[in-house]
Amino acid sequence: SELKEPGHGMEIKLLRVIKPEIKENVYDYSVYQNERSNFLVPLEVIYRNSLPEGSSVFKRLKEASLKLEDIGLDEMPWPGQKLENPILDVSTKLEATDRYVTWEEAKNIAGLADDEVKEIKRITLLVNELITREARRVGLVNEDGKIELGFDEDRNLMLVDVLGTPDECRFTFEDMPVSKEVARIFYRNTDWCKEVEEAKKKDRVGWKKLVRATPPSLPNRLEELISLLYQACCNEITRKRWFAAPPLKEILLEIKEVL
Repeated sequence: SELKEPGHGMEIKLLRVIKPEIKENVYDYSVYQNERSNFLVPLEVIYRNSLPEGSSVFKRLKEASLKLEDIGLDEMPWPGQKLENPILDVSTKLEATDRYVTWEEAKNIAGLADDEVKEIKRITLLVNELITREARRVGLVNEDGKIELGFDEDRNLMLVDVLGTPDECRFTFEDMPVSKEVARIFYRNTDWCKEVEEAKKKDRVGWKKLVRATPPSLPNRLEELISLLYQACCNEITRKRWFAAPPLKEILLEIKEVL
């Protein structure tokens, strides 16, 4: 409310990032059993308000690495399903490839107490509710998103990174993506992406060494449109014209044509 124009400064609070050791191609998180304060929790917590086509949930259910009861469902979901209650999911944060884990595994990885897991879930649902409400006012649907957390010097949980941007949230507007999903759609059809997927199947830890290709540059106009998408999203959610971007709807129409 105090800003008159976009700023270039940000006040931050530093936290330690304690990376797990790799022993025999397995991540060792034992260091977290003795750490008590001032560090990044090595987890990403995901909320899901719907299950769009391509959601990892379908693949994990098919592979049986996820059970219906784990996500509070009684029957198999379908692509595009809007959930009555949000699903909370959790994955690793500091591994070469993010890996979904159970809440019990997450608790052990990060050295969390039961009440801290409960508080993490409460915070995630609160954040989801806030973002969903603000996005809905401008016609955006908050399909899913993630948060990251840390412990301060007194082991109080704190939110880290940022909240509610098209990087953390899968927003849609009339079923069109308003997020980094636009760039993902382009890259999924590249040889580089196919090589990355094959490398991850062979070695989830050291896959980057196996990839010889480099990601192609985005087409110039698509790069410009993604930038405008973020600017328009900021303008419309905050209801202030920070950037000289066209309305979101116009940008999305052109993105649809380009893709």
